[in-house]
Amino acid sequence: MMSYAIVGFGAVGQALARAFARKNINVTVASRRSPEALAPQARSIGPAVVAKSLRDAVEADTIILAVPFGEHREVAKALPNWKGKTVIDAMNLFPVPEELDGLPASAVVAKAFTGAKLVKGFNHLAAATLAADPTVEGGHRVVFLSGDDEDAIAPVAALAKQLGFAPVKLGKLNEGGALVHARGRTWGRLIFQDLFRKEQ
Repeated sequence: MMSYAIVGFGAVGQALARAFARKNINVTVASRRSPEALAPQARSIGPAVVAKSLRDAVEADTIILAVPFGEHREVAKALPNWKGKTVIDAMNLFPVPEELDGLPASAVVAKAFTGAKLVKGFNHLAAATLAADPTVEGGHRVVFLSGDDEDAIAPVAALAKQLGFAPVKLGKLNEGGALVHARGRTWGRLIFQDLFRKEQ
């Protein structure tokens, strides 16, 4: 069984926790706050959501990053090497500072998580939309996935389907992935697009 953790327990982290709870899929949640501080909110979402320390959370096979962009480097320090882990970047950076030198923000995140397989996903929907049931009349809410490692995208797509979403693969971070990244002061064209896919 794959194990999952959400690092960051603000609006997006809680929205994702609700998606896991809805399908009764176990997920660990962690943030800068202590597990004791997070526990009441985690319990109120559902029994599948368990608050732990960051150190314990990063033991999971798949870690979803839902922290403010500036905090990802601190999270990356939790392990000396992320080999064997999949990191899902659910963060958005806006406006994009010039020091990124034209790189998509996820490419910068990938450098911090040495050895990890990085997939951009679950970032283009507003938290309230992400928290809502993704199964709608005759279809499922779309989540866009992109990454430079094709093998990493497949299990994340499988997770998205388990959670009730319709995964749509955009390809590499600097190609189709550019549609879900901000550049400068311009949002990517697919950010905040609430789309549905009919049953196949």
